[in-house]
Amino acid sequence: MTFDSIDAVQTALAAERYICPRPLATVVFLALKLGRPLFLEGEAGTGKTEIAKALSAALGRRLIRLQCYEGLDAASAVYEWNFAEQMIAIRTAEAAGGTDRTALKAELFTEDYLIERPLLQAMRPQPGGAPVLLIDELDRTDAPFEAFLLEALSDFQVTIPELGTIKAPTPPIVILTSNRTREVHDALKRRCLYHWVDYPDFDRELDILHARAPEAAETLSREVVAFVQRLRSEDLFKKPGVAETIDWAKCLLALDVIDLSPAVIADTLGAILKYQDDIQKIEGAKARKILDDARAAIPA
Repeated sequence: MTFDSIDAVQTALAAERYICPRPLATVVFLALKLGRPLFLEGEAGTGKTEIAKALSAALGRRLIRLQCYEGLDAASAVYEWNFAEQMIAIRTAEAAGGTDRTALKAELFTEDYLIERPLLQAMRPQPGGAPVLLIDELDRTDAPFEAFLLEALSDFQVTIPELGTIKAPTPPIVILTSNRTREVHDALKRRCLYHWVDYPDFDRELDILHARAPEAAETLSREVVAFVQRLRSEDLFKKPGVAETIDWAKCLLALDVIDLSPAVIADTLGAILKYQDDIQKIEGAKARKILDDARAAIPA
């Protein structure tokens, strides 16, 4: 399956409960059309990871996710040898009286003992077509790993010394995300199409909440979205993302809440704010004022 227009991208993603604004749908369409990696940058919780999941489902392609972390190196991202199985093979050969070390070495370093990690998996043919490769939170890694990705994303191939170069017969659909805890090198960004994923406006966030928590009453949904939107204007260490809006609405539904009140907000702030300093800033009279301001700002 492919998309023949930007509107088709929006429709397909909406079917997967991802409400995609037109600028983002445009860059997704171009990335697919031109076969370019897509680099999505923005605050945590704005839907960068979710678009890869939705795109994978809409296209009927396998999603392969490489979750980045500090200290991630090329070997861990591409492949590892199954040392435990290799040791068993060595002991078995010794017990059987095997003495041909060259033959044994050649046997040990074959694909039978290869553990494929996400980047290598993405280079392999997949049922249904090339997979969607999500390289998530790239900003958590360091410069050497970025340098490795430059070659991998340019040629869509990886090299294993014992086996040689493995090239993707069809390049995967690559989506990279960053929460911008540090700047990613320009050389990597130049190889990608770029889009900043911002917090949604009131109407779009309300549409997202309707898609993700359709059981929430309209009045509660509007109050939740308005409160979170107003909360983002406060001086917080970590502003709540769309993911927190959805989580909070589901928490309120679990408590059978009909509409917001200062008491309910105080009891459930941990669903939208993740730092105690932020919670202390919003508790009490501050929460009441934000709720009043939010209700006053709700569109008719």
